[in-house]
Amino acid sequence: MDIQTIILILVGTILLVVNLFLFLHTIKTNKNIDNLLEKGKIKDFKEILLSQKSKNEEISKQIKEAFLRIEELEKISEITIRKTGIVRFNPFNDMGGNQSFVVALLDNKNNGFIISSLFIKEGSRVYTKTIRQGKSDYSLSNEEQEAINRAIKSHG
Repeated sequence: MDIQTIILILVGTILLVVNLFLFLHTIKTNKNIDNLLEKGKIKDFKEILLSQKSKNEEISKQIKEAFLRIEELEKISEITIRKTGIVRFNPFNDMGGNQSFVVALLDNKNNGFIISSLFIKEGSRVYTKTIRQGKSDYSLSNEEQEAINRAIKSHG
């Protein structure tokens, strides 16, 4: 036998061993994949990837919707009543208790209204005044101004 034949046999043998090793490795890998995927319940890995992609798309859609809803709620919360201040007082120092009161109800920009209730012998009187940026177009009593100040301070 000449040297070329020996080299060819040697290369062929090496290729056969490598091929056998790869074949056995493929069988072992397929068994591991079957065990991992619980053979019979899931058809193939492609199905898993497509299913996961679909779930991710749905979750992304839900997250976008949630962020839009949060933005909408933030806009609404700017104009809802967020600050309150209450002052009880006695308009007549010589009789009765602190049965009169003022309630200030303001949004985040200090817009809103105050409700004043004066309790007197003949009955009760209720008044409202609008508030814009913490101020009113109407004259305010000390108690009304105090209620506004408490409301503004109540929420920072």
